[in-house]
This record gives sequence, structure tokens and C-alpha cells, in this order.
Amino acid sequence: MPKPTEADILRHIAREEPLTATVRSFRGLTRERLGQLLEAAAQRLDGSAGEPQADSPTVESPTAEESPARVATPRLRLYSDGAARGNPGPSGAGAVLVEPGGQVVAKVGKYLGHQTNNYAEYMGLLLGLRHAKSLGAKEIEIFADSELLIRQLGGRYQVKSATLRPLYEEAVKLLNDFSRVKLVHVPRAMNAAADEMSNRAIDERL
Repeated sequence: MPKPTEADILRHIAREEPLTATVRSFRGLTRERLGQLLEAAAQRLDGSAGEPQADSPTVESPTAEESPARVATPRLRLYSDGAARGNPGPSGAGAVLVEPGGQVVAKVGKYLGHQTNNYAEYMGLLLGLRHAKSLGAKEIEIFADSELLIRQLGGRYQVKSATLRPLYEEAVKLLNDFSRVKLVHVPRAMNAAADEMSNRAIDERL
């Protein structure tokens, strides 16, 4: 068997190792993203004398807070969700940002600790709004399967919970920064990507 190169070793780690401790240690990092980072490093090692290849991909920060690239369009769709196992219980927030043409711009998730489902739903929305704003979006369409969240933001339901009130107020403040906002309640089946991120946030302690 030929001696493995350093690039071979990195690719083996990306495919075979769970990498749970690393994912848990860095907020916003997902197992999928870590695999991409390892693959990018392997491609660099494949270059001459260990130098990066001219066409090697740019490694973007996996967190929303660190110098994100600007989006090509000022309008984005935001799919947000939250999950709480036990309600209250271990919880996570997730958001997926999509351009009008359907291209996914970003997926973000955050582990929230012991919280309720409604708290997690709001946190998923806030995660997505903050990231959309950091990307330079001016118009936002929000899709969520929480009827409570959509109707509270739309003014149809009052916010009676003292826990949710500050989250609601922050969401309204962020929404006011956009020139156009659309709120849409969707079935859970249409929110699968955000649901996946919120549950991954719990599983991987993002």
C-alpha cells in the first residue's frame, strides 16, 4: 500500500471521524462545514510543495459574525425554526437564507440549552435576521411554521409571555431595518431545511 499523503489523511478524517468535540467547541460550526474545511485544506496540500492551488476554493467563516460575504441580491428569503425536546428541554435554533432564484446563501444554527419551543422559534428568527442584515439584505421574506410567531409579528396576537417579550421586541427592531418585510406561515414540511438546522444545533451543540 502506498504511503498516504497529508491530503489523504485529512480526507480520511473528514469522511470517517465524528469530529463532535471540534464542532461543539466552535459556535456556528457544523459537521458538514468542518468537512468542507478539511477538504479545502487537503486540496491546498495537493498543490506543488504544499502551496495552495490557483483554483482552490476560498474558505469562508462558518459563523455569522465573522466578515460574511455580501449577497448578490438585496432580497432574501428566510426560513426559520426552533426545536425543544421536551418543551421545555434541550433546544436549538436554525435558519436558512435563500436567494429568490433558490440558491442557499447560508445555514446557521445555535444550541440554546434548556428552553421552550416558542423561545427556540424566536431565536431561529433572530439568527436569520441578524445574518441577513450582515449580508446586506434590504428586503426579507420570512417563512416559519410557528403560527404564534408569525401572528405575533403581524400584530394579530399579543405577546403575553415575559420570556418572549424581549425576543419579540428585538425581532421588530431588526425587521424595521428592512425596507420590505413579508411574513408567511408555512406547514412544517415546507420548512425542512430550517428544522434540520435547529435539530442539528441540539445534536452537535453548535
